[in-house]
Amino acid sequence: MADGVNTIGVLTSGGDAPGMNAAIRAVVRKAIANGKKVKGITKGYNGLLNEEIIDMQASDVSDIIQRGGTILKTARCEEFKTKEGQERGAEVCRKHGIDGLVVIGGDGSYRGAQKLAALGINTIGVPGTIDLDIACTEYTIGFDTAVNTAMQAIDKVRDTSTSHERCSIIEVMGRNAGYIALWCGIANGAENILLPEKYEFNEQEIINNIIANRKRGKKHHIIINAEGIGHSTSMARRIEAATGVETRATILGYMQRGGSPTCKDRVYASMMGAYSADLLCSGKSNRVVGYMKGGYVDFDIDEALAMQKGIDEYQFEVSRQLSI
Repeated sequence: MADGVNTIGVLTSGGDAPGMNAAIRAVVRKAIANGKKVKGITKGYNGLLNEEIIDMQASDVSDIIQRGGTILKTARCEEFKTKEGQERGAEVCRKHGIDGLVVIGGDGSYRGAQKLAALGINTIGVPGTIDLDIACTEYTIGFDTAVNTAMQAIDKVRDTSTSHERCSIIEVMGRNAGYIALWCGIANGAENILLPEKYEFNEQEIINNIIANRKRGKKHHIIINAEGIGHSTSMARRIEAATGVETRATILGYMQRGGSPTCKDRVYASMMGAYSADLLCSGKSNRVVGYMKGGYVDFDIDEALAMQKGIDEYQFEVSRQLSI
C-alpha cells in the first residue's frame, strides 16, 4: 500500500496545455516531500515504450512554473493503444522501479492509464487539456490560458473588423467540444456562436441575422466558430456572396496552446499535481483528479470515462440573448 510506492513516474500525454509544467513541478516536489523518488518520462507513452526516462530532483523543476508547453515533451502513441504496447509499458515501469505513475493529459491519456492500472502499475490521471472536455471535472489545466489568449486575439480582430465594417468568422480550438467557443462568444460579445454540440448547419439563419443586424444599424458582425465545425474560409465566402458584406475568416490555431499560463492555471495545476502524488503515496490507483464544487476530488478512471459532458443550457441561452 502506501509504503509500496517508492518511485513515482510522471509523464505528459496528448496535446500540450499551459500549466502542465506547474503540474509536473508539483508532482515532483510533493513526491520528494513524501520521501519518494521521482522519474520523468519524456514524450508521453512513446517515451515510456522507448525507455526515455530520467531521474528528477527538486531542482530539475525550478523556473518552469511560468513556462507554457511541457518540459517533459509530449507525443501521440498509436502503439500504446494495443495490448502488446500496454504490456510493454508496464514492463518498462517495473524495470525502472516505477510503481506509481502520474499521467497528465486528456481522456485518451486516461485510457492508457486505465490499462496500466489493470496491469499492476498504480496510476493517477490529471486533467491537462485546453478543451475542457473531461466530464468528471469542472476545470482542466490549460483552459483558462487558452480562452484568455483567444479572447485577446478576437478583441484585436474585432478592432479591424469594426474599422472595415466587415463580418469576421474567428475559428477557435477545442476539438469536438465547444467550450472555448462558448466562453469567447460571451466574453467577446459575438453575434453568432457556432458549437459542435448545438449547431444545425443552418447558414441561412446566420445570413438572416447579419442582414437584420445591418438594418438595425450594426456595422460589423463577429461569428465565433468552433474547430469541431471548421470550414471557416469556405463559410466566409458563402456568407459574403449571400449578404454582400465583406467577410473574412481568421483561424487562431496553435497560438491558443502556448504562452505563459495564467495564475488560475498555475494554481489549479499545482494543486492537482500535488493531490495526485498524495493519492499514490496513500496507495490509490486507477483514479482521476478533478475539481468539483469548489474542491479537488478524485474518481475511478472507469467511472470518469463513462461520464458525459454537455454544454450548459443556461450559458448557451444567455449567450444568444446577449448577442442581440
